[in-house]
Amino acid sequence: MKKFLSVLLITVSLSGFAQGDHEGAKFRKIDSLMTYLYQNGKFMGSITLREKDRIVFTKAYGSADLATKTKATPFTRYKIGGITKMFTACMVFQLIEEKKLKPTTKLSEFFPKVKNAENITIYNLLNHTSGIYNYTADSTFISKAGSQQLRRDMLERVYKYPSVFDPGTKAALSDSNYLLLSYIIQDITHKTYKEAVTERILNKAGLKNTTYAGKINPKKNEASSYRYVKDHWQQVSEWHETAATGVGNLQSTPEDLTRFMEALWAGKIISKKSVADMATLDFGYGKGLLNFPFGERKFIGHSGSIEGFETVVGYYPKENFGIALAGNAVNFSFNDIVKGVLSCYYKLPYRFPVLEKADVDEDRLKQYEGNYGNEKLPFVINVKLVKGKLRVHADEQGTFYITPLSDNEFIHEGSGVKMTFDTKGFTLDQGGTTTYFTKK
Repeated sequence: MKKFLSVLLITVSLSGFAQGDHEGAKFRKIDSLMTYLYQNGKFMGSITLREKDRIVFTKAYGSADLATKTKATPFTRYKIGGITKMFTACMVFQLIEEKKLKPTTKLSEFFPKVKNAENITIYNLLNHTSGIYNYTADSTFISKAGSQQLRRDMLERVYKYPSVFDPGTKAALSDSNYLLLSYIIQDITHKTYKEAVTERILNKAGLKNTTYAGKINPKKNEASSYRYVKDHWQQVSEWHETAATGVGNLQSTPEDLTRFMEALWAGKIISKKSVADMATLDFGYGKGLLNFPFGERKFIGHSGSIEGFETVVGYYPKENFGIALAGNAVNFSFNDIVKGVLSCYYKLPYRFPVLEKADVDEDRLKQYEGNYGNEKLPFVINVKLVKGKLRVHADEQGTFYITPLSDNEFIHEGSGVKMTFDTKGFTLDQGGTTTYFTKK
């Protein structure tokens, strides 16, 4: 018992792995996490986990539309924002494979009025190394996003922007790149973007619940999106689909998104050589794909954000494992939700985040200052108020700060240590082990 806190941490780690002895336990924990976030007003949406061609977990949480009280299901469609870029990139690679386009083709062949067009290649557009300014970052654009945008007006907007950097010298995400690529696809195929993506990707991959996004219709199982304002969910205004052609104008389900990734890596959409090219990084960007590290694993996919929607799809080729998460109401770090799900899936030690934190008066916190001990343990725990927070320290045990859950209950989120104070001391609880420390 020389290092009490350290021993407790090890105990928690081992118990976390023990829970994963039965395969279903990890999915129950994922479900509990998502339910916990939903019940605390942090998330509404849907999730799917796929192993090879088999869905191993899928579930929806909350409402697709609050006004009509439409419940979300795994078949509810969500706008996927920037994930649309993957579909656009795949069509570009198809045109390259069909010899209708080259990686080195210059943008000037299509849109010579774009700054530096004579030095920007198709690859520069695909991996965001073009230096073209991001049109959706323009402060004047959002006021127009809800209205239909004519192609000539969108192009004039891009033409007027100065170059941000010389092509090929660095990378910066720009929706302008994929807007231009979508127009190039239309010019070469002589089809609308909707026709091209339906024929070339959706039908080919069997994506029955992925469609071109028009005005949201709850009766067609399409979700509305929300932001949390003060103490309630407020519906977010819609963009017109023409404001995000090839950039963010598709809607889908997590099930379809994982199916798309499986089909992509199986060579069903473009050749495996082209897939490898898509996944090759330059300045941190692939050609329509991004990397998401999780420990030693490197997931490949894309994220999306449009209106109030947050979406991500990732695929780990080594295990043929895919994950997709779509939210239409998110009031929590979306990245942390994904990390939590993956931690549960891989049976790593993981404690649910503390969502309800108390505001405790400093006079009350000061009452807990002092040294605490247990006659069976050879160390003293010191509790001290530092800059409005209680700091816990024990020689050779380390130092950490605790967060209040109530006037006398505190937790350390990283380790799961819970300390409950009374007039004589505190009870330390971790991993089911309880020890009482008396104030000296």
